[in-house]
Amino acid sequence: MKSWLAALLVAPLLLDPAPGPGERTTQEKEQSGNTVGWVGKHTNINVSGDVKGGRGDGYRIPRPCWYEPGPTPEEMLRQRSEGRDAANRARIDEESHQAFIQQFKDKIGEDGRWWLPGLNEADPNGVACWTDLEQFIFVPTGTTPPSGLTIEQLAQIARAALTVPEPTVKLNPDAKSYVNLPTWVWLEGIGQPTRTVTAELPGVMSVTLVATLENIEIDPGTTPERAEVAESGCGAAGKAYTKGGTFSCGVRYLRSSIDQPREQYTMTVTTVWPVEVESEGGVVPFQFAPVQVETTRDVQVGEIQSNVRP
Repeated sequence: MKSWLAALLVAPLLLDPAPGPGERTTQEKEQSGNTVGWVGKHTNINVSGDVKGGRGDGYRIPRPCWYEPGPTPEEMLRQRSEGRDAANRARIDEESHQAFIQQFKDKIGEDGRWWLPGLNEADPNGVACWTDLEQFIFVPTGTTPPSGLTIEQLAQIARAALTVPEPTVKLNPDAKSYVNLPTWVWLEGIGQPTRTVTAELPGVMSVTLVATLENIEIDPGTTPERAEVAESGCGAAGKAYTKGGTFSCGVRYLRSSIDQPREQYTMTVTTVWPVEVESEGGVVPFQFAPVQVETTRDVQVGEIQSNVRP
């Protein structure tokens, strides 16, 4: 295991005991759009920042379940030998209960922690993944078990939770455009062009993702023979129409939409948000593809008719 990750995993654990299984939380974030999103269950991971009020792009954590550091040997013994559940087990079968408790007694005094399974319940494969894990495993200090949470997976959790604004596509002309007439394209409702999400396992590791709106991509909804796209002047959010201005962001339709479904073209504007990863452990050895979210707009294109008289 890399030394910087080992340092993250070892020292803080001795200072900040993790809550026991009965105290483990569910982190729920409602999101719209096509994102799988993040609904943490049986986990102490906290996700904060720009996780709602926008859309995700369907990113899924490659493995939606994991083990994460949990109680010390002493804490685990107390949690499993006290309380109503323990009393019920003892009443039903005292011998089996004592055998169950013995595995926790055997670890008293050892340098390590019990790691417990968590999952992303928003992922369709999350529950099935979680049920394949053990209920608990003992892990010596300074090591990460197979399927144990890593800084990279924590970043993946932040990536799944990240949302970006779904803007309104503005056009000029707005109600209807015409063949060979420039249709200007720009966005409204972006708000802040930077979105940030932090995923943290308190006392163990933390990672922050920063997505910044860089540019837009325009799909006119038809072939190049029927439309010319101008993107050289779009910048991060398109270019609003100005009287007498130079057309450099939008579409010039070359054919009427009369022969299209509903007699309209469907324009798609995609916002592109490159993602940077920041960690308390320093430079991270991985990166993510930009967040890309599409917004559509129907465009009716007519043809100016002219009468020629002798």
